[in-house]
Amino acid sequence: QVQLVESGGGLVQAGGSLRLSCATSGSISSIGTMGWYRQAPGKQRELVATITSGGSTNYKDSVKGRFTISRDNAKNTVYLQMNSLKPEDTAVYYCNANLRPAAYLWYVEYWGKGTLVTVSS
Repeated sequence: QVQLVESGGGLVQAGGSLRLSCATSGSISSIGTMGWYRQAPGKQRELVATITSGGSTNYKDSVKGRFTISRDNAKNTVYLQMNSLKPEDTAVYYCNANLRPAAYLWYVEYWGKGTLVTVSS
């Protein structure tokens, strides 16, 4: 059973930093693009950042220069370093991965359950 488990969320003051982690578990043959999405109360889920297996990254404009996505392919883990946090960054952050479970011939999209980030002003 493949699972994505996020950690690192919490309460932080504006201007502070947090580092989110997302670890995968289960029998996995390979992992493609991984990413972070977020959903604020009353809003739709939105892309924050993605990273390919080769390390190419993509960011939402409003987080460029403040957030950094990275991954450790040996650990099948993706990270999101968030600096200079703003109250508008408050949301539930979800990990996403396109991966090929063992014995599968195709890639499947998986989501974590989310971790809450609250930025106080």
